[in-house]
Amino acid sequence: MRRRILQSILAVVILTALLLGLPLMYTAWLWVEDFTRDDLQRRLDRMASEILSQEGASGMVVGALDTRSLRLAIPEAGRLVVVYPTPGDAASQVDIGEAFVPAPLVESLSLGASGSLRLEVPSEDMRTLQQQAVGAVGLVVLGSILAGTAVAVLTAKRLADPLQDVARRAARLAEGDFRPDPRRHGIAELDRVSEVLDSATVEIAGRLQHEHALVADVSHQLRSRLTAVRLRLDELSTHPDPDVVGEANEAMAQVDRLTVAIDELVRASRSEGTAGTEEIGVLDELSGVIAEWKRNFEEASRRLELVGDSTVTAAVTGSRLREAVAVLVDNALSHGGGTCTVSVRLVPAMDTTALDSSERRREPLACIEVTDEGAGVSDELAPHIFDRGFSGAGSTGVGLALARALVEADGGRLELQRRRPARFSVFLTVSRTTSTPAPPVREPR
Repeated sequence: MRRRILQSILAVVILTALLLGLPLMYTAWLWVEDFTRDDLQRRLDRMASEILSQEGASGMVVGALDTRSLRLAIPEAGRLVVVYPTPGDAASQVDIGEAFVPAPLVESLSLGASGSLRLEVPSEDMRTLQQQAVGAVGLVVLGSILAGTAVAVLTAKRLADPLQDVARRAARLAEGDFRPDPRRHGIAELDRVSEVLDSATVEIAGRLQHEHALVADVSHQLRSRLTAVRLRLDELSTHPDPDVVGEANEAMAQVDRLTVAIDELVRASRSEGTAGTEEIGVLDELSGVIAEWKRNFEEASRRLELVGDSTVTAAVTGSRLREAVAVLVDNALSHGGGTCTVSVRLVPAMDTTALDSSERRREPLACIEVTDEGAGVSDELAPHIFDRGFSGAGSTGVGLALARALVEADGGRLELQRRRPARFSVFLTVSRTTSTPAPPVREPR
């Protein structure tokens, strides 16, 4: 930022100096020449007065022209050509001074119908003066540029440092650091932004505290209700009918898994960013999700399969990953058709087949794909499928938005890779993989 501000100010200073300096240099060049020519013209006027004083009543010079006073008025290394009227001839010419003047600067003066003065002097002295004048103006322009540079450096520092400080405060706020900062910078606009950030910090901290308290209350109430349900199911486990006992035990297992999931989600919501991530085997982590949902697919006369590379690991929070994939599997069950396949694979580094072709990565990614054989996602629904509260089938519209938020909380991405049939892909950071991938693992049907 400081560099951009400095470059902008310097560009304006240099442009202004050039726009003013170049015309001034040209003006100085012409001024020296005008001054020199005026001096020559004044000399010619004095010479003309001397010649006119030697003319008689007839307006002609009788006898030889007295050139002593004329020689005194000729500049050094100059040459004067005098044409004057005489009685014997129409006009006579007298050359005074140097016989030849190199690169002369010439000024002339008319003395009536038959007389004139022509004064030639070397132009070298005038050119030297012109160069000196242009150099003086150039030094002034250079001085102004240097002064403008100093002002630009100070201004850039005064503007850039406070802006960077405000940017760092905003970044800390985004990272969850809600400490107020009393520093001010003496710039009204930036101080106003700092005050707004302080107000936002207090407001966000209060809301987060309220939400954490609400989550804790809700989770407590859920655990209480689940405990009551488990006690009723525990009573059913003593029923004499073996089928009732089996269903009761299965329901109790589901209640236990739900209780564990609630505890893990509450714990993950209280952690910051990816603080709760750990290195896990992706395929092993998802096997429990597949086991939970397999019976639901069987009741709908459909199949749910888990395939992939068992060596792929990722740095994620297990509870977040399980809940995100569970949402995708539930979405496939509710809105898809045919076999639902959950596959785990490694996307090699610099591979662009699964991502945008313009994207280049240095590290590999773990990819989890959830596909089915249904009609897929319509073109109207696809751009909004991850928007919270948006649903094309009358549901709450929270599931996919929650799944994306859970994946992004661990630094991953959830994308709709294909619309028909639907294929959702989760990309996770790879923590460690084996050098030789193991053969794919397929769950028994």
